[in-house]
Amino acid sequence: MPTNLPDVVLWSIPAFVLLTVLEVAFHHFHPDEDAAGYEAKDATTSITMGLGSLAFDLLWKVPIVAIYTAVYELTPLRIPLLWWTVPLMLLGQDFFYYWSHRGHHVIRILWACHVVHHSSRKFNLSTALRQPWTSLTVWPFYLPLIALGVHPAALAFCSSVNLVYQFWVHTERIDKLPRLFEYVLNTPSHHRVHHASQGGYLDRNFGGILIVWDRWFGSFTKETERPVFGLTKNIDTFNPLRVATHEYAAIARDVRAAGSWSERAGRVFRGPGWKPAEAMAGSKAVAAVPARERTG
Repeated sequence: MPTNLPDVVLWSIPAFVLLTVLEVAFHHFHPDEDAAGYEAKDATTSITMGLGSLAFDLLWKVPIVAIYTAVYELTPLRIPLLWWTVPLMLLGQDFFYYWSHRGHHVIRILWACHVVHHSSRKFNLSTALRQPWTSLTVWPFYLPLIALGVHPAALAFCSSVNLVYQFWVHTERIDKLPRLFEYVLNTPSHHRVHHASQGGYLDRNFGGILIVWDRWFGSFTKETERPVFGLTKNIDTFNPLRVATHEYAAIARDVRAAGSWSERAGRVFRGPGWKPAEAMAGSKAVAAVPARERTG
């Protein structure tokens, strides 16, 4: 059982604070008219969401660890914690992170969790801290790693490394990097696309550390025009409770108003923008709009 794995997120907090302060100062002394910049209320909301996520994650951790531990005890496989297995675990975690992230964009009940991270119209290092309070939806995607013999503590370590890596990509102050880095890694340029609300940018670039998953699985788009950040239908609130729950409330309203059980199921499990087709003579089709034609 791994006992010597560091708490990567905890050790990174001083760097988060320092880098955010430096970015705020840079925006102040070298303003960019086109950059989203900082707004006090928005940054405060992002930080509050981040602190709240730490508290709620402790709550969700209890059942998740119990499930992971049960699966780990049932599998006969064991991957030892060695210098050469840790990079392989990180690679595996990043692969399943890609599918978790992609799933949280195309299934509405999962999007209700992840929408929190996209709800800011700003794109800066404080946006990286805008995390959901309902991350209980993430754990099933990593069950294959546990079944393959990755210890739950090792998975937690890899997930923390992935999360810490993604902090620095939430900025407009870093332009495109040299070609090799842009081809292999998730970079600020790639992640700006991910947070954009333009039609051609919607639901692209899901990678955590590596962008090669997007290149291989057809979800990559490079940054060309300047992104417009936020949702296609913004929520216009800085209230952390509403930020955390607004999509769940929208799902509940849509389910109550649905005319059939199939529509109710669609409102929950299909894409975030799914709705029954307009009533048309002889038409039995349903229409799905791009996955982030989101309700606010």
